[in-house]
Formats: sequence, C-alpha cells, structure tokens
Amino acid sequence: MPMNIESTLRQVCKAFRIPGEIVEYRALTSGNINSTYYVMCQDGQEKKDYLVQCVNAYVFKNPERVMHNIELVTEHIRRKNAIQGITGRRTRLHFHHTAEGRNYYVLKEGEFWRLSNFIADSVSFDVADDPKVLKMAGKAFGQFARQLADFDASQLFETIPHFHDTRQRLETFFAHVAEDSCGRCDEVREEIAVIRAAYDFGCRLNVMVDRGELPLRVTHNDTKTNNVLFDKDTLEPLVVIDLDTVMPGLAAHDFGDTIRFAANTAAEDEADLSKVSLDLELFRAFAEGYIVAAGGLLTNAEKESLALGAVTITLEQAVRFLDDYITGDKYFKTRYPGHNLVRTRCQLALFQDMIDKFDEMNAIVQEIADK
Repeated sequence: MPMNIESTLRQVCKAFRIPGEIVEYRALTSGNINSTYYVMCQDGQEKKDYLVQCVNAYVFKNPERVMHNIELVTEHIRRKNAIQGITGRRTRLHFHHTAEGRNYYVLKEGEFWRLSNFIADSVSFDVADDPKVLKMAGKAFGQFARQLADFDASQLFETIPHFHDTRQRLETFFAHVAEDSCGRCDEVREEIAVIRAAYDFGCRLNVMVDRGELPLRVTHNDTKTNNVLFDKDTLEPLVVIDLDTVMPGLAAHDFGDTIRFAANTAAEDEADLSKVSLDLELFRAFAEGYIVAAGGLLTNAEKESLALGAVTITLEQAVRFLDDYITGDKYFKTRYPGHNLVRTRCQLALFQDMIDKFDEMNAIVQEIADK
C-alpha cells in the first residue's frame, strides 16, 4: 500500500471526478482481503461521503473482471428495485466511473482502485449474537437471491476459479501438504488428519451437482453478516455489499457461509476452543429469514442441502485457512504469527460441533420449509 495514503486518496477521488476536497478519511479494518477507506469530501457547503477500496490483486488475479461482474449485478438490482418502487442511495451500491467510463482506476501496477457511495446511518455486524440480526441477515441474502433469480449467469466471469468447489479445495490442499514449501506441515499433522478423514463428507455437494440435483445460481459467495448493511434504528436490511465474489454457485454455499460466520458462539479466530459451538437459535433465525425471503425460488433439493452447506463451508474454510498457513500466509490478512492456524483450529472445532448437531439442523430447515 502507498505510504502517503491521503495523497493517494486525493488522486483516486480526482480520477473518479469527485468534486471538492477531502476533509476527512479513515481506514476501515473489518475486511480480510481488500484495503478500505471512508472518505468525506466537501464541495462548497456540501459534504458527501464515499467508500474507497484498493482491491487485493493477489486474491483477484483479474480485477477488471470483478468490476465487470459488479457493474452488471448492481445495475440489475437497481432496475429490479425501481420496478418495486425502491429508490435512494441507501438501498443500492453505486460505483463511480472515470472519464473513460470505467468503474475502476489503476493508479499504478498493483494498485487497482474503486469508489462507491457510502451508505449513511447504517450498521454492520462482525459479531451477531442477536437472533433478530440473524433473521434480518437471512432476509437480506434471501432477497438478494430472489433479485438475481432472472439474471443470466453466463454474463459473469468466474473471478476466483473453483472458489466454493470443496473437492478442488481439498485436492489443492493435499497437493500443498505434499510439497510442504514452508516446512510447516509437521506441526499440523493432527489437523491434516482430521481434514483427510472428512474428505467424503466435504464432497457431498459436489456429488449432488455432478448428479444434476442442485441448480447453479448467481450467488454472493461471501455471505458474512458484515456484508449486509442494516438501518441503524430498525435493523431492516438496506443493501448487500462486497460483491467481489458474485459468481455462479449454490444456494447452500451462501446459506452455509453465514451460519459458519454468524451462528458460531465465538469469533472465527477464537483460540479457546471450548467457546466454539453452533448456536441453534441463531441457526433457526437465519434460516427463517433466508427461506421466507427467497420465497418459492428454492427447489426441494436446495432446501434439503442448506444444513449440509453450512457444515461443508465450515470444513472448506478450515481448509482455506490451513492451506494459507502452510503456504506462507499470502491470502488472508494476519495480525500475528500463527493467526491462520488459530483460525483453522476454530473452524475444525465448529465443524465437529455441526456434525454432532446435523440432524437437528436438518429438522429446523424442514420445519421452516413446511410452513
């Protein structure tokens, strides 16, 4: 990242033709991937605030394709909102364009920037232990799925190939274990063994896709609660954000990733594993919000796959964290040595608790679906 961030932000705002001067800015640190800044500009008596991001080009090898997808999806949602009479800056994402008509700006090699509206009077939740928040998050992602049900997914690039292809993730992981490029595998033999034993379970969704039992949809693929902005007073969902990974995928992936992140009784990097478990009340709250908001979109097979999606995604995330650890911590931001290993152990503990509660999870989904 640039040393003089204020100067860089001025240059980025100028490229996106933002009037006025920067009067306030600060880094936002909740994300693990991109570098994000809140920026307020003043033009005469008028002040407007924006979200400015530097996209992680290591994670997103072709950021232009990311922005192509975002342009199509946000415009589709804008049109759907307009049809339903939903208008205003707070209910949609809008990415500004340069004079050349691009919704991104390359400052220099390796620095790929974008600028969007900032949603005022909104809140997001890194930790959500309130069932109402989980239900509203479910509503947000269920509505998101329904809004994009008629979108032609063939228009979208696969911005991260095999992103939620758990079978491929596992195969890549075991190849990296064999290479052991950083010499870290000896200390994680127990974790590797747990993942190896879970291989067949982790591939169940793949098998269902191979058999044609689950349809591919336009999915968000990173459905954490902090990727929903809620009205700060009512907690009604305003807009789903962080659309970098919008691609064809499974409803089970989007459902499952929120459960993994938000229905855990601990943070995803909790070191005390005795604190880690699945909260079934939070699971029920999100399931109610998601299934009801999705309406008649989901097939019976998709509904039956939702709990499986939660367990699968949790295993997959453990694999991703451990893969990053044994290959040198290049993907996820880390705050201390061994951070990815702590994350791995937390996710594996959650995975095991989900396995123990799997029948209860399926029963809850079935009960809601039958209403």
